[in-house]
Amino acid sequence: MTIYNLGSINADFFYRLDHLPQPGETLASRGFTRGLGGKGANQSVACARAGAQVRHLGAIGADGRWMVERMEDAGVLCHAVLIVREASGHAVIYVDGAGENTIILHPGANRTIPDAVIDDALEEATQDDILLLQNETCLQVEAASLAHERGLFVMYSAAPFEAEAVRAVLPYLSLLVVNEVEAEQLCAAFGCTLDALEVPNVVVTRGRLGAQWHNFATGGVIEVPAIPVEALDTTGAGDTFAGYLAAGLSQKRTREDAMSFAAAAAALKVTRAGTADAIPTSAEVDGFLADRAGSAP
Repeated sequence: MTIYNLGSINADFFYRLDHLPQPGETLASRGFTRGLGGKGANQSVACARAGAQVRHLGAIGADGRWMVERMEDAGVLCHAVLIVREASGHAVIYVDGAGENTIILHPGANRTIPDAVIDDALEEATQDDILLLQNETCLQVEAASLAHERGLFVMYSAAPFEAEAVRAVLPYLSLLVVNEVEAEQLCAAFGCTLDALEVPNVVVTRGRLGAQWHNFATGGVIEVPAIPVEALDTTGAGDTFAGYLAAGLSQKRTREDAMSFAAAAAALKVTRAGTADAIPTSAEVDGFLADRAGSAP
């Protein structure tokens, strides 16, 4: 089983400053780091590190080859990532001494993915495969519609949240993944309760309260608890959960087991600083769970 992930690929440029700049002010940074980011890249890396076969569908500019190399090093198949004339997607992140930040996001190549990327990749897909989507690229509706038509399991991680983007893909989804705030925003925008959404399955992540899988066909709810840890950096935790969940489903785990697998990976991720580069492998997740089981009273 293959996971096809139509997703963003971003460079994250972090600048450490004494304070955030005012209009017209020029500041020298106290530090600089560059990392791989973007919800799509994060989720593909999570899928691969969880042990799944994942093909990333997307685009970069000529300046983004290093990001593809880093994804491939993590085990992501990237031959459906095209180089386009637009600059790669990137985020410029200013962080002051108190941890406050200002972020400038340029979508770049993520919004210029050619239609042929979707058509060519999904031509090889089968009904056993998964299409994974987020809201940082173009062609979400086109990809979801085509995958639905071909019988794939279509999973949509609705972030960054935009109600109309969810509305457009909802008829084609097998599984919608939202956090608790996004679930509330979605119900408010649609004027309905969660169980009235026209989608068979919804997963709601709830931070320290764990996560819930709602199966509206049966009325069943699967609940998994969060694993308490001392969080260092929560960036990318949701992407880690989504990628591991997709991987677990592709590996034919039960829904409850896939949810627990994803929750453990997300818990381990938040103990580490960084985004894609900090996502754990399945062996690390297994070790993390074994250590916790061994230290339990």
